[in-house]
Amino acid sequence: MRIAVGGFQHESHSFAPLPTRWEDFLNPGGWPVPQRGATLLDGLRSTGVPAAGAIQAAERSGIEIVPLAWAFANPAGPVQAEAFERVSAFILSELSDALAKAPLDGIYLDLHGAMVAEEFPDAEGELLRRVRALAGPDIPIACSLDPHCNLTAAMVDRADALAPYRTYPHVDMKQTGARAIRLLVERIKRGRPFARAYRQVDFWLPITSQCTLVPPMSEVYAERERIATRHNVSELAFCFGFPYADFPGCGMAIAAFASDQSAADAAADEFLALLNRRERDFAGEILPADRAVAEAIKVNASRPVVIADTQDNPGGGGHGDTTGLLAELVRQNARKAVVGSINDPESAAACHKAGEGATVSLKLGGKSDGAPLEVTARVLRLSNGRFTCTGAMAGGNPADLGPTALIAIGGVRAIVTSRKMQAYDLALFRHVGVEPAQEGIVAVKSSVHFRADFQPIAERVIVAAAPGPVVADPATLPFRHLRPGLRLRPGANEVTR
Repeated sequence: MRIAVGGFQHESHSFAPLPTRWEDFLNPGGWPVPQRGATLLDGLRSTGVPAAGAIQAAERSGIEIVPLAWAFANPAGPVQAEAFERVSAFILSELSDALAKAPLDGIYLDLHGAMVAEEFPDAEGELLRRVRALAGPDIPIACSLDPHCNLTAAMVDRADALAPYRTYPHVDMKQTGARAIRLLVERIKRGRPFARAYRQVDFWLPITSQCTLVPPMSEVYAERERIATRHNVSELAFCFGFPYADFPGCGMAIAAFASDQSAADAAADEFLALLNRRERDFAGEILPADRAVAEAIKVNASRPVVIADTQDNPGGGGHGDTTGLLAELVRQNARKAVVGSINDPESAAACHKAGEGATVSLKLGGKSDGAPLEVTARVLRLSNGRFTCTGAMAGGNPADLGPTALIAIGGVRAIVTSRKMQAYDLALFRHVGVEPAQEGIVAVKSSVHFRADFQPIAERVIVAAAPGPVVADPATLPFRHLRPGLRLRPGANEVTR
């Protein structure tokens, strides 16, 4: 069996202040750099991305893998046309060469599902259109997806099977890549397409309500498993949607793949009814930054309080450089507090020029929102920003954040980097000599992913709303293109028109 493997991952925030450039794919922070052709297998096999799981599963099954191309950029604004066309062209060029050499039995693509390109709002739908046009109608295509995918009818129509992760934090990426390969093999051996059912859900799901570690989502996923088993579907794909994108296909959606249409329809309808019943359960509490810091300072425990700076989450399109939560920690004179991290290459360079032990004056962060924090800081430690992630979500992924510094502003320390990275891995702190488990307060630029590595060491987790583009309440964004009738909050009457 001969299967081609490739991927193109980006999560696009339609309202983020900075677009996603080709250069952002070349320097993806805590993720693998682009791979093409012969470099792809060795470049990805030991990482934590879905394609790594797909490669390992295919190799164990004796499948001949034909490498295409793979690229990732951290979430930000829509992907510029040059970047989208370059990565797409690499994938299609390798696919064309593979088809010219020998027939393919199938194609696996490691996609995100929430990419918005400047010229193609449903970017994955467009990529699949191009792949399908080149491969023809008969070669099966299976994709792994991030559950923040804005799953569209075009994606379901153009792929033979879609497998989203089942965890948030995403600790099952490799397992999902392997599951997508198994679905693809099942489809190949079946000799004909799966029956499919596609359903959209008519309300937004806020990012902070999507965590699968706690109710209601943990309970919803348990029921999803029971529904899939009861109707004997091959895959009951559930995508939360990405509530910062703005095009008609946005939102939560379900796709069921089964041996017959009645099973697919029954599973999709039953799960849709469950989500509608649980709608109001998805509202959650988030504290303003001043209250979040005050609550954290009150806690007296041997384990740290973790504060999530959710609205500047680099994993949701934030630039990782707003300073509202940091400023509040300094204002309230927090002790044994550390922030990971502030993305500011200019300040990082100034710290490296001054050297360890030096005192520097910085206009820290604020490059994306024009609101830097003027501080006098002491340079505690310098780093080249290179380390390997160790946590459940990204273990094995290489990180390269460029020149990095650990600074102290009074009793508050902050990691200053030259590239952004969501704080989903303890190695971000440890590589500059900070052991998070021994701190009093650990502030992270993240919404949910941090929980995989940080929740086990935390006495308490607080989600804070400091200024930033990844707004906790998506209904406050100036949407213009959503489909009519989509409720902007769970249980709300406010809808798009």
